[in-house]
Amino acid sequence: MILEAVMLQVKLGIEEQYEDDFRQASKIISSMQGYISHELQRCMEVKGKYLLLVRWESLEDHTIGFRESSEYQEWKKLLHPYYDPFPVVEHFEKVHIF
Repeated sequence: MILEAVMLQVKLGIEEQYEDDFRQASKIISSMQGYISHELQRCMEVKGKYLLLVRWESLEDHTIGFRESSEYQEWKKLLHPYYDPFPVVEHFEKVHIF
């Protein structure tokens, strides 16, 4: 399992519309092969700042399966206009410490 983590900055004043569109986009991502779960967290200190966490079975499920799909084009059309600046996506794997 890998964790996709993205810090998102949404243009000020359109946060409610973003959250509505994100709910719609959630149906897209959750239908993808290799998808496990996702969550969107709203920052309490900085208006318009969000943290997106998506769990995938493998890195390729995100980078190839989702990103190269027609569904991604729909996701992109719904959500990408909200971001300023455009976010950096990072992937993490669990470190076993016990």
